[in-house]
Amino acid sequence: MDTPPSARNVRWLSETEQDVWRGFLQLSRGMERAVDRQLQRDSDLSSSEYEILVPLSEAPSEGLPSRELLRLLGWERSRLSHMLSRMERRGMISRSPSPTDARGLVVGITAHGREVIENAAPGHLVLVREAFMDLLDEEESSALLGIAEKVLPRLEEMGHR
Repeated sequence: MDTPPSARNVRWLSETEQDVWRGFLQLSRGMERAVDRQLQRDSDLSSSEYEILVPLSEAPSEGLPSRELLRLLGWERSRLSHMLSRMERRGMISRSPSPTDARGLVVGITAHGREVIENAAPGHLVLVREAFMDLLDEEESSALLGIAEKVLPRLEEMGHR
């Protein structure tokens, strides 16, 4: 049996590391809340619905296999299934049997879903620019991208993504 983390020789965060970690959490959660509020207010969309519509709007006309969508989003299967059912009821997506995988589904964006994302994207991008991207210089943007490229694969290795 593994020793619980609390009993291991844990390397505690320094004061500076705590500041970095807590600042990152506040930034991440603050941006998520701002995006949620903006999308709900301006488009009657949740950020989860928007997150699904983006890859579907960029996909080939036949849609994406649900397994691919699951991989892209990094979600639990039950969460995706729930969101797809909700979005299908709202007429934004369609699901059909996969022509190549007997157990799989292909998820496609409907004309209504395309209209919804095309209407939502401008306001979303204004928020992202004004609250985030326009505040970063090229070096900060590159640093943030580099951090994501290091951390995300590590989370995948650890089974957390």
